[in-house]
Amino acid sequence: MTRIIEITVATDGQTRVETKGFSGAGCREASRFIETALGKRTEEQLTSEFHQQLGQQQTNRQQS
Repeated sequence: MTRIIEITVATDGQTRVETKGFSGAGCREASRFIETALGKRTEEQLTSEFHQQLGQQQTNRQQS
């Protein structure tokens, strides 16, 4: 699967960083350097991919 980090800059200077193709917290790790360069995060919206992977990891830990 292709992994994409999409950065959108609005005319008012606000930026949006969106990751696609990452599972779990991999999206946060991949985009951390960009978010650091852009400044303080004002909002975060997690996708279903993030939650699905997180749930799967918790299930695996319980079974161990």
